[in-house]
Amino acid sequence: MMKMNPKPADVVAASKKLRRPVEPEQAELLAEYLNQLVKWNKKMNLVGPSDWKTIFDTLVVDSLFLADFMTGLDLPDKPLCLDLGAGAGLPGIPLRTLWQKGDYWLVEIRDKRAMFMRSVLGKLNLPGTSVFHGKAEDALERLTESGCESSADVILSRAFMPWPKLLDFIHPMLRNEDSRCGVAIILANTPPPAESELPKGWILDNPASYPAAKRKRFFWSLRPVPNSRG
Repeated sequence: MMKMNPKPADVVAASKKLRRPVEPEQAELLAEYLNQLVKWNKKMNLVGPSDWKTIFDTLVVDSLFLADFMTGLDLPDKPLCLDLGAGAGLPGIPLRTLWQKGDYWLVEIRDKRAMFMRSVLGKLNLPGTSVFHGKAEDALERLTESGCESSADVILSRAFMPWPKLLDFIHPMLRNEDSRCGVAIILANTPPPAESELPKGWILDNPASYPAAKRKRFFWSLRPVPNSRG
């Protein structure tokens, strides 16, 4: 019978089976996140799966490989990252247990999910990781008012909206300068589009794939053409 509350050792073992091992201190944070998610999920159905192992194998797995993918990107030392439609903190909160560069904002409009993420972050004390409770289109302007950069270095999405529509939506929000452009990261179940299928003003680079739930999943990174605006 599956244990309801994983221990760090359980997470270490589960990550090894996925062929993406984690360090003991990372496993402690992931175990706490999973414990809180299972607990809250009973009351408000944050995610579909109800047991921690299924959540880990089908949802948290993305974050493990995403950490490696983002480590390989050409980013500034302290990037400003926006995670749109963060929901129950996936992929962002598990990602931040492994990859902790810059300031990372979990953007979520739904009250209960924002409440859950703030509760979990209060327990995990992850550096540079915060919740923006509000509309995605308002996030950057309001964060700028509180002292953040006026353009994002990274915007990522798991299922916020279809990717062609997403690119139009985020184009004005990404850094777009001759010296540096921001990057959009798409998490998908399908391979990236061909170059000829990309909307005008975007460049595809560094697509990657990884195994998850007996299927292949994909990351795409796309950058705007310098000084192009949608």
